[in-house]
Amino acid sequence: MSRSGRVRGNTGTRGRALPAAALGCLFALVSAACSGGPGGTAPPGKDAGASDRGPIVVASGLDVTGSGGVRQQLIEEWNRRHAGSEAEQAKLVELPGGADQQRSQLLGALQSGSAGYDVVNLDITWIPEFAEAGLIRPVPADEPVDRDFINRVHRTTLWKGRSYARPFNTDVGLLFYRPDVLEDAGIQPSRQPTVNWTWRDLNASIKTLALSPRRGEDQAGWTTQLKQYEGLTVNAVEAFATAGVELADEDGSYTASEAELKKGLDELLARTHHERILPSAVSSDETATLADFAAGRVAFLRHWPYVYGALRTLLPPDAYSVNRLPGTSVLGGQNLAVASDSPRAGNARALIEFLTSQESEQCLLDAGFAATRASVYNSSSRRCWPRVAATLRPAQGAPRPPAVRRPRRPPRRGRAARTTRGRWRGPRTPRP
Repeated sequence: MSRSGRVRGNTGTRGRALPAAALGCLFALVSAACSGGPGGTAPPGKDAGASDRGPIVVASGLDVTGSGGVRQQLIEEWNRRHAGSEAEQAKLVELPGGADQQRSQLLGALQSGSAGYDVVNLDITWIPEFAEAGLIRPVPADEPVDRDFINRVHRTTLWKGRSYARPFNTDVGLLFYRPDVLEDAGIQPSRQPTVNWTWRDLNASIKTLALSPRRGEDQAGWTTQLKQYEGLTVNAVEAFATAGVELADEDGSYTASEAELKKGLDELLARTHHERILPSAVSSDETATLADFAAGRVAFLRHWPYVYGALRTLLPPDAYSVNRLPGTSVLGGQNLAVASDSPRAGNARALIEFLTSQESEQCLLDAGFAATRASVYNSSSRRCWPRVAATLRPAQGAPRPPAVRRPRRPPRRGRAARTTRGRWRGPRTPRP
């Protein structure tokens, strides 16, 4: 799922303390993702150890951390470490468009063999499709599982009992909210989101907002991504799961009845009722909904973890906060796989190991993504590669949002750690 992955305080240290603590608990209760059956066979292609002349080409969607973002910086760090080897140099190719367009581009390129991609950064829900089509190589059967990867995140790399990738970054839906907007409507901190919030609590706050005399004409309660792309799919899956509807079994076979479909649709329609949601949500993606939230047009926003880092440049630190999404949230993220026809499979696999190392995962976390390794959320974890870390720090003298009238509330690591506890839905790929 897209982000492809969403910090109080003015200093860099405090700015990263909250996401590390919050994201670290996203996965304690993550539900099962892709499940497996019997193992498959390796797809056709050159020997896994083949290493023709470089560069190693990595195909990925656009980096939400911006131009020259953390993914590009990690590639450059790899290149510096292999400066004397032309065959081991790497190049990042970012595909334009949304997630659906990127998937189509990758499918076409790998099926035709025209693009020359060696490594592909795949949304976790694409792994079964690409593996079944023989477009990506399975991880060698004799390669031990790296137990540092969060177990339920690692399971998103599996198809029919074989692992086809390594987890790059993970994602889970969160509820962002504007304390300033809520307090202006008379909703004090004691009535604002907690880890125990339900959709009934959220709807009650939205009703209070609607009755507030300070409500603007273009203000609404909340927004989410309802444009006809994967964002709408994610919201539908979360609504169905919250209603207790299982669309598919562990093998991906469709199981829902007509009555269950109605139950799930009723839940989706209730949470997207026109009296609750911003009208433009039906045509909005991640970028548009973030803009509406930052502009104060809504008090609540369903989004991904990277948004917390993005909001640092858009709002004062006390003007936004985050908590667990009520109900059930979708587990998302991206995995790195070796293309089946890559003539540089050996070097491609080595690059993937570097990009998913503890140091690289720390860099991803510092940049706003959710890391896939459990150790990264420990205080004793390895630090980000120094030269990459330097590019992630705000420039000296960079403008910051103005202070707000209320005193700043200090970050609370314990509260943040509880932010994301709840029930999570892993992806299942329905099949006929």
